Amino acid sequence: MGVVSLGMPAPRSAAPTTGPVALPSERPAVPGLVDSFGRVATDLRVSLTDRCNLRCTYCMPAEGLPALAREQVMSREEIARLVGIAVADLGVRQVRFTGGEPLLRKDLAEIVADVAALDPRPEISLTTNAVGLEHRARTLREAGLDRINVSLDTLDPDTFATMARRPFLERTLAGIDAAAGLFDLVKVNAVLVRGVNLDHAADLLSWCLERGFELRFIEQMPLDADHAWDRAAMVTAAEVRGLLGERFALEPDEEPRDGAPAERFVVRGAGGERLGRVGIIASVTEPFCADCRRTRLTAEGEVRDCLFAHTETDLLGPLRAGASDRTLADLWRLAMWGKRAGHGMNDAGFTQPERTMSAIGG
Repeated sequence: MGVVSLGMPAPRSAAPTTGPVALPSERPAVPGLVDSFGRVATDLRVSLTDRCNLRCTYCMPAEGLPALAREQVMSREEIARLVGIAVADLGVRQVRFTGGEPLLRKDLAEIVADVAALDPRPEISLTTNAVGLEHRARTLREAGLDRINVSLDTLDPDTFATMARRPFLERTLAGIDAAAGLFDLVKVNAVLVRGVNLDHAADLLSWCLERGFELRFIEQMPLDADHAWDRAAMVTAAEVRGLLGERFALEPDEEPRDGAPAERFVVRGAGGERLGRVGIIASVTEPFCADCRRTRLTAEGEVRDCLFAHTETDLLGPLRAGASDRTLADLWRLAMWGKRAGHGMNDAGFTQPERTMSAIGG
């Protein structure tokens, strides 16, 4: 389900946490996560931890960030219950585990297995930096993980160490190699930073194409801990297409985008031969908010309707207080009903969220 016909938005109202929630009367009587602009969220991103073993310059400060206490983070059982509600009652069909770095959860395979056992079974994916994946890829695959996305900004060890502030390139590549032998498709996510790895774009694409990976370039977003993001310095999707076009021919993918964040292109060589695909996620300069189908849970069980939201709805507190599945589902529906039309990055009054990407989950 993509879009339904709705009336005008209604303001959010306070909701009880243990009894049935009174949803706005303007909201249509549909079970899914519909918002007041007719979008329906079927893709759930779940952050499993705010901790990370890298310190990427566009995400975290060199010294890291204060970590959540263990009791603040959703347990395996709490994750299973909330994801189960999303799948059984709210129409979620895709679940992606993120972080921080989700591999830092020792119970990750068990969490994946819990979700794989749901009926209906959602598609399950993981976004990771792949440090340590070499030793866990098979277990995760056997637990039910369907797809994997790995963050990799460069193949140069020195540049990797500069961007990630950790000399872990070989460990990341070993994790990618392990995943490649187990999963039908490995996607690689890259952020280009001017003056650092911009000239690595075509080489990184060539490397991915040779191995059958699908590379996706992501415009740098204002979710860094230092709040140093500068739109004027950001590498745009148009620039990425121009850089890649110097070595490859790109043509729009024939498959429909269908709500996906990446615009995909077929990549052809000098002789016109098809080499594979590449995607570009242009959240800043070419936003796709009108077809957004994502809902998010932070590691401490807060619903975010957008990466750039300034408000969250707590589900973990009510869950621990004894709220029923019905109440939790209604709280989630109410949270998504209030979703804005867009993230507002092109508005004069745009304000960067206080939370960083590592604290939100991608």
